[in-house]
Amino acid sequence: MARPITPFTLAAADQAALENFTRTGCRPVRAVRRAQALLALATGIGQQAAGKAIGLSRQTVSELRRRYEAGGWELALSEAPRSGTPPRFDGPQRAALTALACTPAPVGHSRWTLRLLADKAVELELVETISHETVSQVLKKTSCSLTASSTGAWGR
Repeated sequence: MARPITPFTLAAADQAALENFTRTGCRPVRAVRRAQALLALATGIGQQAAGKAIGLSRQTVSELRRRYEAGGWELALSEAPRSGTPPRFDGPQRAALTALACTPAPVGHSRWTLRLLADKAVELELVETISHETVSQVLKKTSCSLTASSTGAWGR
């Protein structure tokens, strides 16, 4: 036997705000879907049907409803902070590593390698520790190429 649908009502101002939110402006898709789920839920179709109509799980719709009832539609649509560790390297450290990669290679080497860069960054105390994989990830986000004939260093 299916559970009875618990009535859910949106205040008229909230309903108008959510309808406006879904129709105007450039918004994150996740937030628009949440707004659409709240609007669908307000039609009385229930959490599972509202979720299915929008493409969200029943649990997600249930959590949206709980957050709406606790703090309004802005809270329900907002993103909660993500778990995980914060980035280890800030912007200036990334910039210093990129600048290091653009300098001439050390004596005895034709070009920088990821391991050489990691070792030199620690030696210069740009960072406490860094792996060659992290160096790769940092440089991947720039136009610096270690395999190019020139890394951008002057006089090459």
